[in-house]
Amino acid sequence: MIQKLKGTKDILPAEVATWQYVEATAKNIFERYGYKEIRTPIIESSELFQRSVGEQTDVVQKEMYMFEDKGGRSIALRPEGTAGIIRAYIENGMASLSSPQKMYYCMPMYRYENVQKGRQREFNQIGCELIGSSSYQADVEVMAMIDEFIKVLKINDITLNINSIGCPTCREEYKRALKAFIEPNLDKYCDDCKARFEKNPMRILDCKVEADKKMNENAPSTLDYLCEECSTHFEKVKRGLENLGIKYEIDKRLVRGLDYYTKTVFEFVSNADGLTVFGGGRYDKLIEELGGQETPAIGFACGEERLLDVLKAEGSVNISESKPKIFIAYIGEAANDETERIVKELRSRGIYAEKDIMERGLNAQFKYANKIGAEYVVTLGDDELQTRKVQLKNMSSGETTEIDLDEIANKIAML
Repeated sequence: MIQKLKGTKDILPAEVATWQYVEATAKNIFERYGYKEIRTPIIESSELFQRSVGEQTDVVQKEMYMFEDKGGRSIALRPEGTAGIIRAYIENGMASLSSPQKMYYCMPMYRYENVQKGRQREFNQIGCELIGSSSYQADVEVMAMIDEFIKVLKINDITLNINSIGCPTCREEYKRALKAFIEPNLDKYCDDCKARFEKNPMRILDCKVEADKKMNENAPSTLDYLCEECSTHFEKVKRGLENLGIKYEIDKRLVRGLDYYTKTVFEFVSNADGLTVFGGGRYDKLIEELGGQETPAIGFACGEERLLDVLKAEGSVNISESKPKIFIAYIGEAANDETERIVKELRSRGIYAEKDIMERGLNAQFKYANKIGAEYVVTLGDDELQTRKVQLKNMSSGETTEIDLDEIANKIAML
């Protein structure tokens, strides 16, 4: 038997209702904040992610699915959403549109992960990008939108962590201080961190090796090296969150795992397992890096599988599969013909209606109607065709009501 690949998952019909609820909730909230949906290709030039995400990141070095196509081009499966959206923004001349441009997405991503809780090789991301505003107000609005999303989903055990990693100018001074802190113990760090030391020492702060994390506990803070502009920006972000009653904690070790971030970075972390559910930040230099005009931007992403794990753990959402409003059982060919016409009309009016298509006997039809959870059942045979009257049975109460056969659609539509 051929089985699914490691790191992938079948999302079965019984589970899909919860996925649809989360996605519909996101769509509803994002669109109220002015976001429009965007969809980008699953395959992109490998160079796009090498230039944007960063050559020294784990995503590019270890996790990205890359292959050479028949034309000899280096192609990558999309490992994250932002780079492709920025490529689309530049390529399609969206800079000429009014600012800010607000876009959201719900798309599958691919990374060759070490499969564990919350990490799959094919995973789904919900995310947003706000392009064109350098104001702290954009940072606050994005986090406020996520906060509302979390509240609507009734997630309680989660903490917002924020930090500022500054701009390229003030970050250089910080990198020198960080290297001076790390260098005396560099030989004790993992091989990945040793490689990062010269090219991008801030990546060391994102290391997941426990021994390295412990050595980093007393590392200098980016907040102590911010220039006046970055410091002022961060203070305004904090004040903006406080004004909206959004609680936060400052995490001086928070740098996020991708190279394109500047200034504000943030994560909404599950207190139950310490895993990040939502993460994002500013990337004011990325558009310029990819060939566009210098344009400020901020965004975030959420791993949908991880979000659903949190929902399940908290028991805050219990969505069941939709059930038929009515099941029409029949006896004989003439009754079947009439049933087919009635069911078609019901469905055309937006009502979930079912009938037997397995040519079962009447008792088997009743058992099936009960098994699929039909709210009402009607039985149609020769007598009902002649009198044009049927018994509508409420399957929960057992109560029956006589109605006109020709009024089934109108009656059910009112229930």
